Amino acid sequence: MKTVIVALLAGVLLAPLGLAAPAAAQTTAAPALRIDIPVKLAEAKVVMNISHRDFEGDEPTGLSFLRAMTEQFRAAGTKAEIVAVFHGDAGYMLLGDATYDRVRKWHGGNPYKEQIAALQRDGVAMEECGKTMAANGWVNGDMLPGVKINSGANFRIVQLVQQGFVQIQP
Repeated sequence: MKTVIVALLAGVLLAPLGLAAPAAAQTTAAPALRIDIPVKLAEAKVVMNISHRDFEGDEPTGLSFLRAMTEQFRAAGTKAEIVAVFHGDAGYMLLGDATYDRVRKWHGGNPYKEQIAALQRDGVAMEECGKTMAANGWVNGDMLPGVKINSGANFRIVQLVQQGFVQIQP
């Protein structure tokens, strides 16, 4: 740490005089990242299979993946169609506030609703598995606005893959 500080100070103080820092104070730069295979997609069809609780800290991995994908696709000008299919242990993430509070024994509503709404605004279609809903006693009115209900997540994912979607499961 001391060497780095000395090198920085030497560089700042000697550079205006046209002098180089002493060899002992100079640092070598880390190797630069080189991309060997740049990926540029004109179009992308993705089905995100969100079936289990997977978190990076407090952040659901599936929502994090969706946000990163939509941002990268937008920045690259990729024409993207993304469907997020929630089911099983992760089905609760699309619940409206009152049902979320009851099911999760929580107060304050669905903590993911703003992220989900933002993803919907970015064009991500949110779907809930009808079988997951039936098993939990949920009805359409229990879901967040804009959520579509499919007849079964696994068959829906198969259908989308057959239509050319690539499945990603975080």
